Amino acid sequence: MRKTLIILASVAIVLGGIGIAKLISNGYFFKSAPTELSRAEASGLEVATFAGGCFWCMEKPFEDLAGVKSVTSGYTGGEKKNPSYDEVSAGTTGHVEAVEVVYDPKVVSYETLLDVFWRQVNPTDDGGQFVDRGDQYLSAIFYENDEQKDLAMQSRKSLDESGVFADPIVTEIRPAGDFYVAEEYHQDYYKKNPTAYEHYRGGSGRDQFLEKTWAGMPLVIPETSMYSAEMPYNADAVYEKPSDKELQNRLTDMEYEVTQENGTETPHKNAYWDNNEDGIYVDVVSGEPLFSTLDQYDSGTGWPSFTQPLPGVTLVEKEDNTLFSKRTEVRSEKADSHLGHVFNDGPEPTGLRYCMNSAAMRFIAKEDLAQEGYAAYEYLFEEAT
Repeated sequence: MRKTLIILASVAIVLGGIGIAKLISNGYFFKSAPTELSRAEASGLEVATFAGGCFWCMEKPFEDLAGVKSVTSGYTGGEKKNPSYDEVSAGTTGHVEAVEVVYDPKVVSYETLLDVFWRQVNPTDDGGQFVDRGDQYLSAIFYENDEQKDLAMQSRKSLDESGVFADPIVTEIRPAGDFYVAEEYHQDYYKKNPTAYEHYRGGSGRDQFLEKTWAGMPLVIPETSMYSAEMPYNADAVYEKPSDKELQNRLTDMEYEVTQENGTETPHKNAYWDNNEDGIYVDVVSGEPLFSTLDQYDSGTGWPSFTQPLPGVTLVEKEDNTLFSKRTEVRSEKADSHLGHVFNDGPEPTGLRYCMNSAAMRFIAKEDLAQEGYAAYEYLFEEAT
């Protein structure tokens, strides 16, 4: 398995977790295990890596897709360990700017990711992408396995034969190697610097080229079957966030503080840290399903902890740099409620610890699932008996 090496600006101290990143002799810090890839695999997710010139412009199109869990800007394809942005942009490392996409294949297919990729680049340009020139800005697809390789080859062949481009497609399809995460200021650049981002896209000629090339050919994202019989989910349910006024009237002070103000409740003095009853937890704000007691364990922290979410459930992960540390915040998908954080020090089968706030969740006992509208999850407890 390839490693994802992460360049950090400071020591990553994981509160509630285990250990401190090791200092490397060249001045960088990196997280070696568990890697982003291993975390994805443990959660039933997959990884896709694409290069399309400036990585600022490649994040948003993938992040806008349902089923995409994260998009990370970085460097790959070369031999130099722990490259810096200055080194890569100078064209001396063999690396290209790229994005690593972690996605749920039950929600979005690799074929869809390929379709989105082709519509972000000029695949006939063998000298870079738009205003960015040099091998470090070439377009490429990095495959993780034979299936991705075959799909990428087929997709490139279909595009070449479609007549969309008069010139031949030169985008390379290469095996994935080490992926080095770029400096923090490059991550989610379009969110941090929206005006500069829009000016760059327009000034680079990218937007004009893509609009002209794909005029009259809108991208159709297929409606995939998000959940199978083995991965039940109430697809017809509507989970919405009520108005703030309604939330202030309905939620307790602690529930509001946790979900709306990113608060944290007191350990060992919350509703579910030692719950021994079978059932599931849902978002106290929207009712969207979150976790099962079958995946709950005593982490010793005093908060309810889980190895994974319920089958088919999508949680949103965001970088959290508060409290002088780098952590991964977990939020609900529909209501955007703050739930807690996820750490890499959990037990098998995932190695993860979803450390949640009881105040962010409502518990539904297994015998009440049907009455509450969550009958799709009854099978979990039938299998466990």
